Amino acid sequence: MLIEALRLALDAIWRNLLRSFLTVLGIVIGVASVIALVTIGEATTAEVSAKMSKLGTNILFIRPDAIGPRHTDTEIKRFKIDDVNAIRDQVLGLRAVAPFDQTGATAIFRGQNHSTTVIGTTDDYLVAQNWELTSGREFLLSEEHGGQTSCLVGATIVKQFFGTLDPVGQQLRIDKISCSIIGVLVGRGQTSSGQDEDDVVLLPISTFQRRFGGTTEIPMMVISIFDGIDGDSIKSKVTDLLRERRHISPGRADDFSIADMSSITAAFTSTAILLTGLLASIAAVSLFVGGIGIMNMMLVSVTERTREIGVRLAIGALESQVLIQFLVEAIVLSLLGGIVGIVAGLSLAYGVVCVIGIPFVASPSVIIGAFLFSATIGMAFGYFPAMRAAHLNPIDALRNE
Repeated sequence: MLIEALRLALDAIWRNLLRSFLTVLGIVIGVASVIALVTIGEATTAEVSAKMSKLGTNILFIRPDAIGPRHTDTEIKRFKIDDVNAIRDQVLGLRAVAPFDQTGATAIFRGQNHSTTVIGTTDDYLVAQNWELTSGREFLLSEEHGGQTSCLVGATIVKQFFGTLDPVGQQLRIDKISCSIIGVLVGRGQTSSGQDEDDVVLLPISTFQRRFGGTTEIPMMVISIFDGIDGDSIKSKVTDLLRERRHISPGRADDFSIADMSSITAAFTSTAILLTGLLASIAAVSLFVGGIGIMNMMLVSVTERTREIGVRLAIGALESQVLIQFLVEAIVLSLLGGIVGIVAGLSLAYGVVCVIGIPFVASPSVIIGAFLFSATIGMAFGYFPAMRAAHLNPIDALRNE
């Protein structure tokens, strides 16, 4: 019976090919939109998670915060270099503790200008970030504490100014100061926010504070924990130490915050999943519209084929057979749209991820879900027209012109 119903369904679709195509088009657009958006969203999430994992999950970022709803930046109590040294000396299990400050500046070399990011830090920052050098050396202790104008440059700076010329030993001007390049950082590409991580110049923290910061305060610390050490335990110890050093009495809230890479990654992943789901839900509205299109076509088909239905009922066809015939026709239309939509959606997603340069990730569960959802749409929106056809009075149907 199902094979005969499928044959009749395909025959009816073929007789009204243009109308069937326009009906299926709504399902195609809906499925393709959902597949493309979900696939692109999952590929983006996977790429950013992979980049974050390269930094490691054992990194802490410590920033000063203001207490109370009304405050200005000048009221925020920032850190001192003594805080960095105290954490390094008194908290066990740390690979590196680095001060961090940054600003925008103009790099100049032989008449060429380029806007870049200048970071003031120490060698511990390279350790914490797993950032190696392609050539040259790291800062010396005398350079970190003596305020000497030595610098490390990123791959973008090398490409912008030096080309095939060895940058080590060259003098690079940063705004009004001249620094001697002592090392070149390994290229790392873009950050999760799309910022070029290689477009950077690193200065010793003391040099940065003297030449750019105008203060000995530090806005952030970066801490790297040895593998196998409990991160929560380290956070608790660092919190206790900073509360003591910043004279925060018991019962008062911390005036600083500690974030780790795992919480940052989890927050980003949950946000990305939420946004992907929201966009997919919006795209799924077109699936609903496509289902209405199927219902409309099937109602028209029932009206046009009233006499045919009456003949079948009159010669002994059961209502269930008529019901299955029209229901199968609606499901076939929906599944055809689903299959074409899946192919179109995957093709669109593949083109987009190739353009933006991220790996293509196709989720089998999404594809199967889209296919099953298409079948459900056909069944749900085809049921009413099919019931209408099955409940036609044979005598009234045969009288229909």
